[in-house]
Amino acid sequence: MAPKNRTFLLSAFTGHYDALVRRVTRRLGNSAAASDVVQDTFLRVYATSANAEIASPAAYLFRVADNLAIDHMRQEAARARVIAADPDQEDVPSREASPERALDYKQRLEVLNAAIAELPPKCREVFLLHKYDGLSHSEIGERLGITRSMVEKHVMKALAHCRDRLAGLLD
Repeated sequence: MAPKNRTFLLSAFTGHYDALVRRVTRRLGNSAAASDVVQDTFLRVYATSANAEIASPAAYLFRVADNLAIDHMRQEAARARVIAADPDQEDVPSREASPERALDYKQRLEVLNAAIAELPPKCREVFLLHKYDGLSHSEIGERLGITRSMVEKHVMKALAHCRDRLAGLLD
């Protein structure tokens, strides 16, 4: 995507963030899951191919968010079916991770911690207040004396940076 198109999409995302969260929350009935879906929407939009021609960024954002919300609901329904289908808990395999999976999680966590440490101080502080302390963008803005828009930009920058660093593990 040309830098101009990406900037236009990211501006649309920032401008429609609250509306996206409200819409997905209504669909899912869970604000925490909705926040995750909207952040996945950002990642999906950010990763849109360079050749994409998007006539209406707002409509595109809402469509991506709707599709991701539907995917989330399907995953939850499938998870519920699996749990309901096995009433005999004795046959359930151990929930402990295999040594390989545990090592993979540990490596990912180390990369994520390093990526967060690399963020500029203000960006890191905003990201940690949002992701770990669970503060809303407005609460963070009030606490740090910055605009809500700046908070959103810091969160998006941090998410993109962490995603790029974690993507390096898969290469």
